[in-house]
Amino acid sequence: QVVQEEVHLGVLADELGFDALWPVEHHFADYAFCPDNTLFLAHMAARTERISLGTGAVILPWNDPLRVAERIALLDSLAEGRVLFGVGRGLARREYEGFGISMDESRERFDESARMVIDALETGWIEGAGPFYPQPRAPIRPAPDRSFRDRFFCVAMSPDSVLAAADLGARMVVFSQRPWEDQATAMDTYRERFAERHDREPGPPVTCVFVYCDDDAGRAEEMAHRHIAGYLTSVMQHYELASDHFKDAKGYESYGSAVDLMQAIGLEKLCDMYLSVNAWGTPEHILDQLHARREIIGPFDLTACFRYSGLPLEDAERSLRTFAASVLPTLHDDVAVVA
Repeated sequence: QVVQEEVHLGVLADELGFDALWPVEHHFADYAFCPDNTLFLAHMAARTERISLGTGAVILPWNDPLRVAERIALLDSLAEGRVLFGVGRGLARREYEGFGISMDESRERFDESARMVIDALETGWIEGAGPFYPQPRAPIRPAPDRSFRDRFFCVAMSPDSVLAAADLGARMVVFSQRPWEDQATAMDTYRERFAERHDREPGPPVTCVFVYCDDDAGRAEEMAHRHIAGYLTSVMQHYELASDHFKDAKGYESYGSAVDLMQAIGLEKLCDMYLSVNAWGTPEHILDQLHARREIIGPFDLTACFRYSGLPLEDAERSLRTFAASVLPTLHDDVAVVA
């Protein structure tokens, strides 16, 4: 039922004029229902007409780079160039354990795989001499026939991931989890690093936001406090964000520091902060929120999640339709708000 309802919302998003679908990759739990976003997007390629199809994201340490390159090349052929290729490192200990992979290897695995895959998608050949993915030179078939240089994205929520995204020449992707002033600092670091490594300017960052849009301000507030704040609880549970294990996990030290901060703040204030950095309310209020965010971080692309934390389908669809009718046209017309 969940899968079919997500397909329904994806088809509806295409019909309503949204620009891209971004399914996640998660395993082994009810936190999310998409273990292979390339497979889901292959289905959506046949069900939609014009919307771009983004992997949000392929978690590289959990996948063989040869198979990633092949799947993305095939998906882009099926979708006739509509694919946006997003990658990430992964954060959940339970998912690393399910694959029998140590989190301590995540950074090295990601860096090795990312370079192999992006080179393969540009050249049509994959090879690697690293310790994790030794790969004899082999062709990608079907060969990619369009560059991913401007269609490559990387989740960057930790300091080293910010640098990795810039080094790879990828667009920076962030989730709405902390004050935008803090995110602006990370984005400045990304831009500076990108300028050092490449001969071009980076595209605007992509911000992933949980949205509840309603013409009734009271209902919007009630649903946001119930479901957006409720989603924060599921995030903390899935990623064990109240646990001290990040302090001992190589490459995740920044999350260990965040645990201490969250414990000091307390759950109630944490929920208030989380609500303040996402987007909910009437269409006018949401547009005001996005304009205010632009003043802090500059132009950005917006990825809006409309269903989360047990939100009933009819409520998610109403929110999606209201946003499409009363917010999306302004975002498309005003490139200074959202790039």
